Amino acid sequence: MTEIELYDYELPRERIAQEPLATRSDARLMLINRTDGSINHYHVRDLPEILRSGDTLVLNNSRVIPARLIGYRTRTGGRWQGLFLQCDPQSGIWEVLTKTRGKLEAGETLTIQDRNARDGMQLVVVARTESGNLLVKPQLPEGFVPLESDVDVELNSPSDWLDRYGRVPLPPYIRDGQMVDADVDNYQTVFAKDAGSVAAPTAGLHFTDALLGKIRASGIATTEVTLHVGIGTFRPIQTDRLDEHQMHREWGRIDHSTAEMIRRRRESGGRCVAVGSTSVRVLESAAAAREGNLDAWTGLTDLFIRPPYRFAAVDALMTNFHLPRSSLLVLVSAFAGRELAMEAYRCAIDQEYRFYSYGDAMLVI
Repeated sequence: MTEIELYDYELPRERIAQEPLATRSDARLMLINRTDGSINHYHVRDLPEILRSGDTLVLNNSRVIPARLIGYRTRTGGRWQGLFLQCDPQSGIWEVLTKTRGKLEAGETLTIQDRNARDGMQLVVVARTESGNLLVKPQLPEGFVPLESDVDVELNSPSDWLDRYGRVPLPPYIRDGQMVDADVDNYQTVFAKDAGSVAAPTAGLHFTDALLGKIRASGIATTEVTLHVGIGTFRPIQTDRLDEHQMHREWGRIDHSTAEMIRRRRESGGRCVAVGSTSVRVLESAAAAREGNLDAWTGLTDLFIRPPYRFAAVDALMTNFHLPRSSLLVLVSAFAGRELAMEAYRCAIDQEYRFYSYGDAMLVI
């Protein structure tokens, strides 16, 4: 058996959640205790009673951008899809992930349609990167006549273009990636602020404003960090050995006041409870940059948390149930211990938990 096969499991397709629950906090919550190996069952709404006064709940406030682009090759009419990855602020050139068949020539245009399938912006092909991604520049087609509602819309930044013509980039296991109008709100946390993710920090999807209010009223602090989730979150580990896997780089940030509050409350006996693997990566990247001492940090991280790993900043982890052979499942195994983590997954399947982005959650303490 190869190393990566230790993180594999079989999941019945019907266990993959296709829609969120009507009330986010009604999702089930599996409580896993690393000390005694116990597994118990609650709901996310029970967090004010499960957590302790003095704990700090760390949330990732990254906002999902409507990065999915759908349209056609202007010249041939052939269908085209892409995913916005990043923009060079100086040139205004976008990097887009695409799997379109056929060779796209420099100077060729792609016509992008909005969510109502109306033609709108065009992408002018500039070149391809060494990794095969497409470099393009957005423009409005010659003679374009905007709708009356669009007359005053400015299209200067990538966010302006994507808000008008992009779509929610759902992962392929949700309705084959096909969004519905409700996903615009459902696939976004209630505390999302800083736009930049191409996938939701899904553990945060379970929270409502009402639940956060009850948590704070219980003496549990909440604070925020930022990690923009990249396309690598969709990709399983392809190597047999974990140390051969190249982790994708993601941009993150934690400010000084947040780090100081977490340190102070930990020193008083409170736990740092990271909501989601993305929050873990920010916290641990910041601590690693200062030899284990948590403080302000901003930058790109390719930290791959795998067993054995000594956590410097995180005391408890709330997370969703992840894909087999994924770096996220490996991270959970590093925190909980592989045997206990995989036992929890077997239990979740037996107990008919809902899996993945719109599914249920676990809390590892």
